[in-house]
Amino acid sequence: MSPDHPSPRLGDRSLFSQLRATAYLNHAAIAPISDPVRAAASRVLEDGASRGSAAFGERLVERARLREDLARLLHAHSDEIAIVPSTLYGLAVLATSLPWRAGRRVLAFSGEYPTNVSVWQRACERFGLTLTLLPLADFARAEGPDCSALERELQRGDVQLCAVSAVQFQTGLRMPLARISALCHAHGAEVAVDAVQALGSVPFDVDELGIDYAAAGSHKWLMGIDGAGVLYVRRERLAALQPAVAGAMSYVDGEQIFAHAGELRYDRALRREARVFEGGMLSSVSCSALGASVPLLLALGPERIYAHVNAYLDELEVGLVGRGFTSLRLPDPERRSCTLGVTPPPSVAEAAVLAGRLQAHGVVCSAPDGVLRFTPHFPNSRAEVPEVLAAIDRVLALG
Repeated sequence: MSPDHPSPRLGDRSLFSQLRATAYLNHAAIAPISDPVRAAASRVLEDGASRGSAAFGERLVERARLREDLARLLHAHSDEIAIVPSTLYGLAVLATSLPWRAGRRVLAFSGEYPTNVSVWQRACERFGLTLTLLPLADFARAEGPDCSALERELQRGDVQLCAVSAVQFQTGLRMPLARISALCHAHGAEVAVDAVQALGSVPFDVDELGIDYAAAGSHKWLMGIDGAGVLYVRRERLAALQPAVAGAMSYVDGEQIFAHAGELRYDRALRREARVFEGGMLSSVSCSALGASVPLLLALGPERIYAHVNAYLDELEVGLVGRGFTSLRLPDPERRSCTLGVTPPPSVAEAAVLAGRLQAHGVVCSAPDGVLRFTPHFPNSRAEVPEVLAAIDRVLALG
């Protein structure tokens, strides 16, 4: 933590001195920028303005430190981590670099955010695969997830990959990743996870979950800015990957071209670590911003953040249900994330209209596909909840 900023505290937004909203509840879309993140981004720009290329070595040191911090957050090894520009980029390099076998199938889920379907659609078209979409409703049952349809598909023996989001973007449903991974591995399939709605707020241990790949962008729960993210590749899967793109820094000792004469070569081996996908030039501003936000999350701990946010949502949910909203949040804590999705009463305006009106009253939330979504993070205090409900009352009075 920088000595220029106080340590993060649950329910304390003092690190967000520029934030205007009464209650910012839209971290599932874009997080507000904290003072430490803003300072880190500004420092990179000032450093580049004053020193130009002389500052780049420090950016590489920061990038190495960021890999270590991201590895801690995922309970992974740093050689399993690549810094990437976005969730899409991470999933796309996987989709183009996996050793596909023509005629095999990819399983995904109908109702997920489009990124985690479209990228696999493109892979199927390009590599002669078939995409099978399974219903999310099987996993949202109140009595518990039903994996029988997934298992039936896997038993056919032709599934190469299952693509799933850790948390569903509308409802906040947390998918049973450990169970999905165990079923897939038992039938020779691998698991790729879109973790953007989980990483930073929900405990995420790649070893416990047994997943093979994961990707997440930094602008949501990781509380960085757009233009950076993380790709995780399990060590045991690295050797089989066939990188579709590679730059100079994708090669072992590729940096030697700048250290010694006669090192201009094109026969170096590719790195056998996830950062083979990084290349040399990423957004230094975005990487440094993420490098400032991840230590805040590690200092608090995802487990504590998760408990804090769900205590907030418990209180908010009761108030919303009492006002006629229908909650999509499941009662089982193991199946919850840090998202509360509700549908409005039939007698009032649709969710998108409500979200717009709430913003005018200082409450920032979102409305993906008809669901009013509230997503607080560690800075949100439970003292906000009565103010949020008061804003809801004012909006409902408008009809």
